Amino acid sequence: MKIAFVFPGQGSQSVGMMAGYAGLAQIDETLRAADVALGAPITAMMADGPSEALNITTHTQPAMLAADVAVWNAWLAAGGPQPSLLAGHSLGEYAALVASGSLDFASAMKLVKARSHAMQDAVPAGIGGMAAVLGIEADLLAQVCEQASEGEVVSCCNLNAPGQIVIGGHKTAVERAMALAKAAGAKRALLLPMSVPSHCELMRPAAEAMAQALNQAHFQPPKIAVLHNATVDVAGDAAAIRLVLAEQLFKPVRWIETIDKMAMQGVTHIIECGPGKVLAGMVKRIAPGVTCLSLADKASFDAALIQVCA
Repeated sequence: MKIAFVFPGQGSQSVGMMAGYAGLAQIDETLRAADVALGAPITAMMADGPSEALNITTHTQPAMLAADVAVWNAWLAAGGPQPSLLAGHSLGEYAALVASGSLDFASAMKLVKARSHAMQDAVPAGIGGMAAVLGIEADLLAQVCEQASEGEVVSCCNLNAPGQIVIGGHKTAVERAMALAKAAGAKRALLLPMSVPSHCELMRPAAEAMAQALNQAHFQPPKIAVLHNATVDVAGDAAAIRLVLAEQLFKPVRWIETIDKMAMQGVTHIIECGPGKVLAGMVKRIAPGVTCLSLADKASFDAALIQVCA
């Protein structure tokens, strides 16, 4: 058995998402530490909403980091085995770095707060957009985006699973690409409720702003290898980690390649560490031969612990 952990990012949040972990003391301890690090009660919003507030990028990102790390801490406290590899989907990469020992939790919370504000500030509200496009190959969709751009930005942002790709850029260009993708054979194209077009060229100003915050943060060499979104490779030292985290903002999330690489390196079990089962669904489509488990609540947490410790 060779285990990898993956951490979800923006999109897995929901009001009350930590309620199902009742009985795991480390959850509450970590959430309290998150509030202290932020200097604001993000955990109250996680518990009580409203959802409109939680879904704002500047709230979602710190909330998801806190949730992911809380579940990781609970796993360690329960005697769960350490994974051989780590990865995080977009924002989840910060949780992976905390789990690797490269970044302390309080610093990660502050960096993610800075990240969310840099992203929100990079593109005025209403200018950007993202859409999920289903049932079309990545190469063909890239050609569709190039045709749809007409001097604006639109590109493949999240290569999530075969036939499941998110595009993003200027909202008008995204809408053109959606229509062209359907004409090219896509089964569905759905505009997502996100005003910040992550992982495309519109985020380059955010990356420049984020580089300054990253340069002030202290990183240790990871004790567990982290596969990064932008490179599908490890970054062995602080300088390399800072660079890849900045570039992550305007480069695509290469999730299919990440899971494929885990499988090629002999991973037999991939565990999604955080609320929801979004990544688990992707993993099953990418690598059906790998056992995929989730820690979405205490019941699934306990079941996964039993399975990998048997």
